[in-house]
Amino acid sequence: MDQRLQNTHVKLLAFDLLSLAQTPSFSTYDPIIFTRKNTTISRTEILGVITSRELKPNKFLKFTIDDGTGCVTCVLWLNQLTSPYFSRRNPANVKLIADMAAHFASEIKIGVVARVRGRIAGYRGAVQVTVSDVVVERDPNVEAFHWLDCIRLARNCYNVVAGGAV
Repeated sequence: MDQRLQNTHVKLLAFDLLSLAQTPSFSTYDPIIFTRKNTTISRTEILGVITSRELKPNKFLKFTIDDGTGCVTCVLWLNQLTSPYFSRRNPANVKLIADMAAHFASEIKIGVVARVRGRIAGYRGAVQVTVSDVVVERDPNVEAFHWLDCIRLARNCYNVVAGGAV
């Protein structure tokens, strides 16, 4: 299994993201391994229009992003101040992380075009993105440029294996 893209935010269209192969792993951190053409992918960058938004205060914000090829569910966790996962970290750092998550949540509104980066995860058999970063885009051309980037990167980087093209 090729792991050269393992910790890279791979630019993908929703169609490609939703068609990743899922394989169970023995790790508790990454219970599912996602692959594209025998290459392990753990992080992604997607861009599209926010089409739904469901807020559970102090828990999470679940939203859907549509890029024209499909809809991807994204989850932005908002429980940093109460989660045991963060209890051993420096409280000042946890506060900064919580503040950034709250800022991202306030930016996510239905109808805006957003660039989302995060970890690819599986939930109840479906692919979703656990959000680490959100940028609201204001340039009307950004969607077309993202599509072109995804196509170029797929041809020149993602579909290329060591020793030749796939």
